[in-house]
Amino acid sequence: MRFGINTFLFTSPFTNDSITLFPRFKAWGFDSVEIALEDPAHINPSLVRRALDDNGLVCGSICAAMGPGRDLRGSVQEQETSLSYLKSVLDVMPILGCGMLAGPLYSSVGRAGVETPDDYQQQWELVVKHLSNLSMYAAEMGLQLAIEPLNRYETDFINTAEQALQMIDAVGNEALLLHLDTYHMNIEEKDPVQVILQAGHRLGHFHACGSDRGTPGKDHIDWRMINAALQVTGYTGDVVIESFTPDVKVIAKAASIWRQIESSQEAIAVEGLAFLRHKIN
Repeated sequence: MRFGINTFLFTSPFTNDSITLFPRFKAWGFDSVEIALEDPAHINPSLVRRALDDNGLVCGSICAAMGPGRDLRGSVQEQETSLSYLKSVLDVMPILGCGMLAGPLYSSVGRAGVETPDDYQQQWELVVKHLSNLSMYAAEMGLQLAIEPLNRYETDFINTAEQALQMIDAVGNEALLLHLDTYHMNIEEKDPVQVILQAGHRLGHFHACGSDRGTPGKDHIDWRMINAALQVTGYTGDVVIESFTPDVKVIAKAASIWRQIESSQEAIAVEGLAFLRHKIN
């Protein structure tokens, strides 16, 4: 099991210049970097790969940036824009040595409203169709996708692991897996431990965040039981810290981070990693 850090904690967008973060990540003890890639055109993937290799790191995952205009259940233009973006990310992943594209791949973050059952069903069928095509595209390159349920304030589409697993079953491609996040589970799930157990072998990616989106371990989550559930499932994927501070303003606004939750970005990374290495194994 590798421990990773999401780059949104430190920068947006991720560009070639962002590789200067890698020596810090390595010095702090991380194994893996989760690159939040807003646009593959922002990077030279070969350059980024060399920088990862030079620092003894891997790109364990790409975090999809599903901002406005990227929506598999949106307008025709939004669907096309989203598909083009996601395929362009998949295209650079082999160069980066990355095998996992994770996040709320199905819709724009922040789209949340009241949908009629008929409208929801139509959107569901659209997303099934698009994720089926994307899963086949990924599988042909030996890559995987993992869809992340988000809390009710960030999406009205997939809030729980049960909904995500229903989507995974509807797509029916082994390249499509589940991405769980302790922050979102804390809001939406009755029992996060049972959710992990239910996911079983379909759990493909895991975000470890404090219940308030801050440092894992400085919160009320029962990390001992989270670890026990991960062990039962045999999970060996990455465990990634994805937290935010007001320092990266565009991400702070998107994630509703209006106050300084922790003392610093470095404190979240360093203290969070130390805690996870002690509690998750």
